[in-house]
Amino acid sequence: MTTLHYSRQLADFAANLRFEDIPSEVIERTQALFLDTLASILAGASTRPVQTIETVSKHMRPDHGPSEILVSSTHSSPFFAAMINAAAAHVVEQDDLHNSSVLHPAAVVFPPALAVTQDLKKSGKDLLTAAVAGYEVGIRVGEFLGRSHYQIFHTTATVGTLAAAATAGNLLHLDGEQMLHAFGSAGTQAAGLWEFLRDAADSKQLHTAHAASSGLWSAYLAQAGFTGATHILEGKKGMAAGMSSDSDPTRLVDGLGTRWALSETSFKFHASCRHTHPSADALQLLMTEHGLRASDIASVITQVHQGAIDVLGAVTRPQTVHQSKFSMGTVLGLIAVFGKADLTTFDEQALQNPAVADFRDRVQMMYDPEIDGAYPRKWIGKVSVTTHDGRTLHARVDDPKGDPGNTLTRAELEDKVHRLIQYGNPASTTEANTALANKLIDIVWRLPELNQVQLL
Repeated sequence: MTTLHYSRQLADFAANLRFEDIPSEVIERTQALFLDTLASILAGASTRPVQTIETVSKHMRPDHGPSEILVSSTHSSPFFAAMINAAAAHVVEQDDLHNSSVLHPAAVVFPPALAVTQDLKKSGKDLLTAAVAGYEVGIRVGEFLGRSHYQIFHTTATVGTLAAAATAGNLLHLDGEQMLHAFGSAGTQAAGLWEFLRDAADSKQLHTAHAASSGLWSAYLAQAGFTGATHILEGKKGMAAGMSSDSDPTRLVDGLGTRWALSETSFKFHASCRHTHPSADALQLLMTEHGLRASDIASVITQVHQGAIDVLGAVTRPQTVHQSKFSMGTVLGLIAVFGKADLTTFDEQALQNPAVADFRDRVQMMYDPEIDGAYPRKWIGKVSVTTHDGRTLHARVDDPKGDPGNTLTRAELEDKVHRLIQYGNPASTTEANTALANKLIDIVWRLPELNQVQLL
């Protein structure tokens, strides 16, 4: 009996995907996700973890090259450009999420896509095609590894190496065999553990930096004839064997060429871990419907899936702003007190405001079988609020803001771009930041027409 080689089918798809194969609506969604990512990179450029990675890399990288480091408006090799841009893409918690794979594809796909496109002087169409290949591979690998993987491993870090390899490999025009070897090299380097959350450590930025650069490196190695394990995903000593207890190899090829998983990806509305968003939206809805203030609320129970408890349960008393974005109580406190949980509100109020801290301690997460059963395909939000005057109120949200069923409009996305760029560069004039945002918006919406891609 012949065993199906799912990895080879996935590699062939990523190697052979061309712009003409992709529906126009998927291309438009890819442009929107790219724009969202560029703004996230610029918003995170000046943060301490990203600046540390950028500064240390100066001692190791060439001080010139074809690929833009958006963080510092400089150029270097594609390897280092992808590394540093990927670190910045993930730090302010505004990058995208794909629900059923629990993967943030943008942070590990677009940095290598841009770096290799510029290295090879490829077109906007080439960049978009490679990004779609990266999304489709990464999402399916995430779904293949299953929920058990996410309990211990940061999926964007581990799966991200494969997504980045597919992206770079498509631009390099690897054939199916070479792409398979790129997957092997990427998969053997896959790493990233959730333990950093307990210490408020900087590892999350290292995760995306490593995934993007390692995946890119793996593709270039494969082009040069370097070989990797050809069953790195489903082999007896491959990723699933070591990192999952519920893997399903059929997910690797689910709907290849017909199901465009990229279109299922969500934009982030709140500047926090996506696990907090359904509850935040439900609380916001409840408070609006009943005209409540934070001071009216005695306690909140937010019903959640087990994955939210696994990730957010590690943060009880956040010590940094970034850690506070993984605190359900803090996020709901910002929503209750200020009506929003955006970047500026986190910076100014998440740790310092006593009303937010007081509300945080009134929030309890509770496992909900219905929500857990729907997860990760759907991220449902349910909250139950007890008021000081004795009422018990409930609210539910089935499609959090930013999900495909409740997505950002083009105007909302462009507004987000302006806000993120202003946030990341407060020392610059509003006029200069507005001009930069408008420039990037114009370039991204014209990508299919561009023979070369230069951003800054």
